[in-house]
Amino acid sequence: MGDPQRHLRMAGRSVSGLPDQNGYARRVEDGLDDLADVMSSAPAGEQPSEADAERARLHRRRVRRGWLITVGILVAILAAGGGYTAWALSAALPAPDVATRVPTVAAGAPVALQLPADRAAAIAVVGAANDIGTDGLHGISGDDAPRPIASISKLITALVVLDAHPLQNADDPGPTLTFSKADHALYDQYYVLGAAIAEMPTGSSMSLHDALTMMLLPSASNYADAVASWAFGSRSAYLSAAHAWLAEHQLNGTTIVEPTGVDARNASTPSDLLAIAKLAAANPAIAHIASMATATVPGIGEVDNTNDLLGQNGINGLKTGNNGPGTFALLYTATFNLGFGQPLTAVGVSLDGESREQVDADVTRVLQSVSAGFHLITVAAAGTPVGTVETAWGGSAQLVLSSAQSLAVWSDTPITATIALTATPTGEDGQQVGVATWTAGSRTTSVPVVVRGAIAAPDDWWRLTHPGLLGKAAPATTPTPTLPPSATPAASPASPTAP
Repeated sequence: MGDPQRHLRMAGRSVSGLPDQNGYARRVEDGLDDLADVMSSAPAGEQPSEADAERARLHRRRVRRGWLITVGILVAILAAGGGYTAWALSAALPAPDVATRVPTVAAGAPVALQLPADRAAAIAVVGAANDIGTDGLHGISGDDAPRPIASISKLITALVVLDAHPLQNADDPGPTLTFSKADHALYDQYYVLGAAIAEMPTGSSMSLHDALTMMLLPSASNYADAVASWAFGSRSAYLSAAHAWLAEHQLNGTTIVEPTGVDARNASTPSDLLAIAKLAAANPAIAHIASMATATVPGIGEVDNTNDLLGQNGINGLKTGNNGPGTFALLYTATFNLGFGQPLTAVGVSLDGESREQVDADVTRVLQSVSAGFHLITVAAAGTPVGTVETAWGGSAQLVLSSAQSLAVWSDTPITATIALTATPTGEDGQQVGVATWTAGSRTTSVPVVVRGAIAAPDDWWRLTHPGLLGKAAPATTPTPTLPPSATPAASPASPTAP
């Protein structure tokens, strides 16, 4: 059977197999030895029988086993409890719930071209295809029937002459013209007709470039006639060339019977005149000459352009016409630089005017209505709420736009808006967590999205009582580039400037 104290001491030594934490196992072993000694002692003066000794031995074994199990469980509980506490207090917190609301913006008013209601006019605007469309913007008032074009005829004369005698560039003087006695006589002929004229002494000479300047700026009819006859040998030969040129360019609504426009039979349609304006604008020499408000011509001096709208509303050409009330006209080109990357170009015509002032007002009005088709729309105001951040432990904050911003928009182009999250909210006030972007046509602008209000971390008790929410990785955010909170992209200008 053995000594009961010996068995308890051996059991106590088996406990020492547990990990020794600052002598903890040794103290358990010593305590068990003391307990064995107490349990093995008999009452004073009594000698136990062999049967009683056996029963005491078995009892002590059961007690020892129970104590060993109890001590093991306590050690395990204490060890596990300490590990859980350390984990719970340091584990990653669950990602907050982020909800965003796309900040929608209403489109601008549709463009409305202000063409005269009771006179013929037409305009075509191209450029910035992603904003105004690949076909551009077109408008026409009145019918497309032929009307007298007066001195706009001189622009056609210049195009026909340069088709036969091209200049190499805008500054090329070209060949020299010497004016005959017959050319000098043209001065008196057109003077009697009340047409615009300029001095042309017999035997005087000038370059083709300067002669074209005299035709197009002061609109001298005697120069237009002389240049046409020089280029083709006679007026009739010029007319044959002009008719062929018109047919080549499919300008079937245009009639030319002489080179100056004094004859009311020189006529054209608004649609043909827009095509002629495009041809003139594409010719470097004509486009350069027609864009000058004044020019100095050797032998003549300074001459003024009859187009008094040059430099206004982007106008940079082309030719006026006038044979009296009801025939005032302007064929023009204009360039709009509204900050859309690509300038807009316009060609237009205004006919049937009662006066130069009326035509100028009609042209100004329609060009300003084109400019008004571009709107600078406020899409963002600083501090505008665009979302919320909520945590599992009850914290919350707002997502707001960090700054104000505007977007240049053509007409009623729809404005779309998106919010891309670029970082998980940490609870820090002012943290940038995303970008709000607005798009209209080819134009786009963005504003940083930031957190407004700090979110405090949960206390230890919440961590210890919510183990199922701890240690979860935050979801991936949208990989969109962020803007620094101080960045404010420059807004596009809203008014046109001359080229």
